[in-house]
Amino acid sequence: MPKPLLETERLILRRFSRRDHTTYDEAARASLPELNQWLPWARMDYEHGDTTAFIRESQQAWKEDRAWDYTIRLKDDLERHVGSISLWTVSKLGKIAEFGYWVRTDEHSKGICTEAVERMLEEAFTSLGYHKVTLRIAVGNIASDRVAEKLGFTREGVLREELLIRGNWVDHSLWSLLDREYRALRRGEVRGSM
Repeated sequence: MPKPLLETERLILRRFSRRDHTTYDEAARASLPELNQWLPWARMDYEHGDTTAFIRESQQAWKEDRAWDYTIRLKDDLERHVGSISLWTVSKLGKIAEFGYWVRTDEHSKGICTEAVERMLEEAFTSLGYHKVTLRIAVGNIASDRVAEKLGFTREGVLREELLIRGNWVDHSLWSLLDREYRALRRGEVRGSM
């Protein structure tokens, strides 16, 4: 199980608690116009009860050791939810995890998502012993693609009609990073030599 609290130079990533309801709800609603096209839960009719259900489900998933959701907070403003990042096991036998993430619209292009994913990679590969981490990114979500590229993920291909969003089947790019690639990147080796 991952640690309930992770830190970076600028960020605190911690598991959700009930007291996060108001700040998560505000961040989600403020970002719906942007998130709506990429994430099934980000409906324009998103309600207060959706936040309650998400936090309750997140806490239950931690208890059952099946998924780990984190609220992302800036160290200099711990009362503001700036995004979320999640980790779950895709294959226990294959030691494969998947990440999902979003950052509120008014915090884009500040490196927050890249920094949070980088910290989660460290947790996944060093503390938890995963062999591979994957990302599924909706085709056209260029900002999320850039995060994957910056962190050394390889784009494996396209998963056709992977997810139903607002009545449309959306293709997703599949990205992956292997533990040995992660270690080589941390040592500063050139990616092409792996």
